[in-house]
Amino acid sequence: MHITSTNISNPTTIIWNGKEEQTGIYKTPTDTPIFLGKTDVKHDTVIDRKHHGGEFKACYLFSENQYNYWKNLYPNLDWKWGMFGENLTVNGLDESQIYVGDIYNVGDAVVQITQPREPCYKFGVKFGTQKVLKQFIAHGFSGTYVRVLEEGFVKSGDQLERIEHNKNSLTTTQLFQLIFSKEKDQKFLELAVNNDALPEYKRQHFMRFLG
Repeated sequence: MHITSTNISNPTTIIWNGKEEQTGIYKTPTDTPIFLGKTDVKHDTVIDRKHHGGEFKACYLFSENQYNYWKNLYPNLDWKWGMFGENLTVNGLDESQIYVGDIYNVGDAVVQITQPREPCYKFGVKFGTQKVLKQFIAHGFSGTYVRVLEEGFVKSGDQLERIEHNKNSLTTTQLFQLIFSKEKDQKFLELAVNNDALPEYKRQHFMRFLG
């Protein structure tokens, strides 16, 4: 895997239910390295600190390989890297092959895979329709957030090298399915609640479904 594009945003005003709101989802490519900090990407915009940023969502990665699928669905959008609100567009990112808790070197930073993206209404506003949320969930390729274990600069072309594999874990795809499935897989629930790469509130949520 390698970084295709590094992306950050300025605050953008949108209209939702007749009211103005600001969002940081409108990210665009940078031509300089970006700095991955412990709680966010330096100089990036994070408006809603309850749902974005923080230790377990310090940086968001999305796969370059998924772009063609979405371009075919929404050909009239203004397509550029960062379209999904990701800080890092990554070539070769496959959510079915990365495990929650896995640790990677990338550029000068060390990051840990935490949790998939759960789309919200601002994602729908950007795509011009709220139906994209269900499409995103059904398609199953969510991208992933990471925790930054060692801060540092990353740039386009940098490789992501796995340096630690969490064998007693579930993949990002399996976690994404677990979040949205009505019937929760008990094995995956156990793996999730015992994984400290997930925030405590999410682990507590999954505990409610354990038999």
